[in-house]
This record gives sequence, structure tokens and C-alpha cells, in this order.
Amino acid sequence: MEEEYKILIVDDEKDLCEILQFNLESEGFVIEIAHSGEEALKKNIQDFDLLLLDVMMEGVSGYKVANVIRKEMQLSVPIIFLTAKVEENDVLTGFNVGGDDYISKPFSIKEVVARIKAILKRGSRVGNDSNVISFKELKIDLRKKITTIEGEPVNLTRKEYEILSLLAKNMGQYISRDEILKRIWQDDVIVTERNVDVNIARLRKKIGEYGAYIKGKSGYGYCFQ
Repeated sequence: MEEEYKILIVDDEKDLCEILQFNLESEGFVIEIAHSGEEALKKNIQDFDLLLLDVMMEGVSGYKVANVIRKEMQLSVPIIFLTAKVEENDVLTGFNVGGDDYISKPFSIKEVVARIKAILKRGSRVGNDSNVISFKELKIDLRKKITTIEGEPVNLTRKEYEILSLLAKNMGQYISRDEILKRIWQDDVIVTERNVDVNIARLRKKIGEYGAYIKGKSGYGYCFQ
């Protein structure tokens, strides 16, 4: 591989972890292992380029780990779920909590390697920092929670920042108002879709010319494209 990528494997099946580690290291990846969700969340997730995450673990599940990474840590590191659960609702849950791909057990190592390479090729690393999303001169630092345009900070409220980050991490994909409410206002009791529209309007104004890239479509929601 031209570039060295670091992958975290999170699975309570130790034999499977060893098999994955051996084969992925043979492909040139740098591998670390966590045998539980709790152990994984103690690591510096931002140091990894991709996570292979088992869903069914004792204690903290893979879904919960992904939810913490996406909503609390606000990190965009790619996540591939590994699971024996293959029902449609399980797959949808995986994508809804921020998964990038879903591989059913049992699987072939060749398939896992191919999926990993496809996701890493699709993603772009900005300045070797996967926690910065850049679009022209607009930059969103997911670690520092700062948005800048041409190097100058943009004064966004927490909700405005979270909406912009959510749309930017899912660039080109429409996200419904209801989904935005669930992700951004999850702890609030009384909110309506109007809250989303108001914050989007303020956000567009604050980011100037980049506001035009936030598209709204009736029945579909909002998209950054």
C-alpha cells in the first residue's frame, strides 16, 4: 500500500481478531485490537483511519460505540460493522448510527480487505487529519469543534455547528428534518421541524457564499452539495 492506514478491530471473539489482524497486517495495515466496546472507547479513536466494529458484544454494543463516536466525539472515522445480524432493520440501524458499511458473518477475508480498501479510497484525508472536512475554503475541524472560512473562525452556535458537521459528513446525501431532529436535538423535549429550518437559515447566512451549497428539498430534507 502506498499509504499506511491504522485500523482498530473491536470484537470479543479473540480468535477472529487474531485472524483479521494477521491478514490485514499482511496487506500493509497497522492494526490494534479492542475486545469490548468499553476498551475501544478508551482509545484515541481519532488516531484511526477505520474501525471494524462487531455489533453483538457484551456490555457496550457496537451500535452504542458508533453512536458515541458520531454524536459525542463528533468523529467521522469510517466504521464497518461486522455482525451475524442480517435482518433489514439491523442493517438500517447500523447505517442510522453512522456506519459506512455492513459485513455479515461468516465472511471471507478477501471481502473484508476489499471493503476496507474501497472505503479508504473513497474517503479523503485532509492534511493527514481525518477529523477535518474541507470544501474549498470552508473547513470544519471535528476535533476542535471549529468552523473557519479562509482561515477565519465562523461564530456558530452549537446546534448550527452540529447541523453543518452532520450535512458535511454526509455530503451529497439528503437528511430528513426528522432525522436531523433526532441526531441534533436528541435530549430536548419540545422541538419541531421548524427548529431545523430556523437554524439552517441562520447557518446559511453565517457561512456566506457557502450557504448556497446547503440545499433543501421538500419531502427529502437538507443536503450539502
